[in-house]
Amino acid sequence: MIIVTGATGTLNGATVVDLLRRVPAAEVGVSVRNPDRARHLAARGVRVRQGSYDDPAALRHSFADADQVLLVSSSDLTADILTQHRTAIDAAVDAGARRILYTSSHRAGYDTPYPALAIHAATEAYLAASGVAWTALRNGFYGDLDAMLGPWQSSGVIAKPADGPFAWIDRRDAGQAAAAILTGDTQFDGPVELTPATPVTLDDFASAASELTGRSIERVVVDDEQWIAEELANGTPEAAARLTLSMLQATRTGYFAHVDPLLAQLLGREPRNVADQLSDHIAR
Repeated sequence: MIIVTGATGTLNGATVVDLLRRVPAAEVGVSVRNPDRARHLAARGVRVRQGSYDDPAALRHSFADADQVLLVSSSDLTADILTQHRTAIDAAVDAGARRILYTSSHRAGYDTPYPALAIHAATEAYLAASGVAWTALRNGFYGDLDAMLGPWQSSGVIAKPADGPFAWIDRRDAGQAAAAILTGDTQFDGPVELTPATPVTLDDFASAASELTGRSIERVVVDDEQWIAEELANGTPEAAARLTLSMLQATRTGYFAHVDPLLAQLLGREPRNVADQLSDHIAR
């Protein structure tokens, strides 16, 4: 059985949808914090059990009979995320999983210009020491486009600090790639990089937005500390604002410019590009 955590979210929710195209529903289970939100999966024959990274016993129950477990990285910024990840890995090992997969991040490492990557690196190290086969899905950047680009649809500008090239993917593509790895004949051991064929910049987002809307969407570079001050004035916690800034600063060094063809190979097509994602976003 394949057990997927975070299945009510966009990323691993996409994985489950694609898994159900590839294997019988009886071979898929989900571990979710709120089973009520997974009723649509239960209706399709998926096994739904309650599980939380803060509750080892519940996790072990939700992972029972697992051959493979896909762990989504924690998004709880108030928690000890690394401890949560270790709890989930231990539960998967105790449940007898043959392989553990983890949604890591592109260019994960300790000595990096983007501090958030250290948590992924530490989780990968714990996986490597678990004694179980493991795969780290090092996804390119993804997320809420409004948060990434700001209120460009009303302002006509993408006003952010200076950036450089970075790998931006659609979570649906990342989810589909995970399903392909979970059900494929090839065993992917250790880290795998899942990125688009070419990196992008915020200038690329502005160009795509201009073409899609028929308006001139301008990319405006804002001084780092000026941007921080504006974010704080808009109610963004300083830690969150500085984390975003550190990501943009890292792109300037070319740290996230590396790309890999594996994502397209797994999808059997080119990943959704910036224009595709913006078009979908505008249509919502």
